[in-house]
Amino acid sequence: MWFTFSFTVCVANFFCNIFGGNACHTTGTNIPVIAKYFSTKGRYEEVNPYLIEDILAVNKSLFQPPSPECRGIHLTAIIRHGTRYPTSKNVKKMRQLHNLIVHEVSDQEVQREIKQWKMWYTDEMDGRLVQKGVDDHRHLAVRLSKLFPSLISEEKLRDGYIKFMTSSKHRCVNSTIAFKGGLTQLWNIKDQNVDHEVNDALMRFFDHCTKFVETVEKNPPALAELDKFKLGAEMTRVQEKIADRLTVPYSHITADMAEAAFYLCAYEFAIKTENSPWCQLFDEIDAQVLEYANDLKQFWKRGYGHDINSKTSCILFHDVFSRLERAAGESRSGENVTEAVTIQVGHAETLLPLLTLLGFFKDSEALTSTNYATQSQRSFRTSQMLPYTANLLLVLYDCGDQGLRLQPFLNERPLAFPGLGANEGYAPLYKDVRVHYEYLLDGCDFETECQLFPPH
Repeated sequence: MWFTFSFTVCVANFFCNIFGGNACHTTGTNIPVIAKYFSTKGRYEEVNPYLIEDILAVNKSLFQPPSPECRGIHLTAIIRHGTRYPTSKNVKKMRQLHNLIVHEVSDQEVQREIKQWKMWYTDEMDGRLVQKGVDDHRHLAVRLSKLFPSLISEEKLRDGYIKFMTSSKHRCVNSTIAFKGGLTQLWNIKDQNVDHEVNDALMRFFDHCTKFVETVEKNPPALAELDKFKLGAEMTRVQEKIADRLTVPYSHITADMAEAAFYLCAYEFAIKTENSPWCQLFDEIDAQVLEYANDLKQFWKRGYGHDINSKTSCILFHDVFSRLERAAGESRSGENVTEAVTIQVGHAETLLPLLTLLGFFKDSEALTSTNYATQSQRSFRTSQMLPYTANLLLVLYDCGDQGLRLQPFLNERPLAFPGLGANEGYAPLYKDVRVHYEYLLDGCDFETECQLFPPH
């Protein structure tokens, strides 16, 4: 018993020494009550709270092969970048709010802490990766290597069977470098460089889809439901409560300012693990309203709101399935799978259209400006789906006489393909998955879907 305990402690200390003094244990006492509603600005640890105590912890029981005969032959991971600074657009809104606070808020009690807070975000930060974001990917790399040791292994990395691809954005490139660094540090690889490919056609497909850019991205009416919600009773009440807490006239707090204050709370927590004074402006009801506002935005801009949103990911969908098909063919022929693992690092805007195309997290009713009250149990909740470092894993298993099976995971939790088995964690036959998505495999042509005026 003593030996087992000592060995466990030594292994834990070894990982902590490699990945930083605070890598394994952090206190949960400083977490804002509203942290689980931060949407796409949320920490990965809020989705998997066990990581707060041990950032390298894994739940291997959730990652068991479909049966003992099954062995993993290929893993595709599509991963969002790690924790980042706000974009310059958000910094501008934060600065406007901060100026209002400095010049118009009285220096009393709760207001005093907010007034004394120093604005330290700059335009130059513009969405770049922070140190926490580097750690996010290093730690994820180690956890995935523990969950899939036969696929994410030193031998496969050295032999070139693990491929890396990234968006050109700094936060994605640096996340990719961090992920690779997590593996090379783990195995103490110092004599070999691991390359990565920059590919915006696949990881930023949304920029290259003319129909999406013109009819959604640059078309304000596409987000009409969000605009109406911002003018509705729920959002107005949040603004009034903030104004009351700051003792300023209601007219001073716009919907954008309420959002800026909410995200100041989120950024201060995600980047510095601080429960900042900004968090005191919101109770849980306020946070739920602001979460819904962001879910509305994502639903109508990247999710089920418009058909073209998901169709922008057709090119990535085909890329993923062509790789699965190649791995399946090599396995059936008794050959080595030449690309055992593919790590693709992109954005929330990369993941959400693909999740939507595949049919995940689809509610019976669309999210609108008028059904907030009935959507409290919705599946489409970006706080759970798309925190920093969100990841979709597709694991292909060779199960011998049972055939090939495919298992999806999101954020290290098993998913069931919509319409292919209600049991969580169920891995359907790969051939059944192909039949289920046959209409996309035979169609869903990116060039055709993205033409603004397709030929008749």
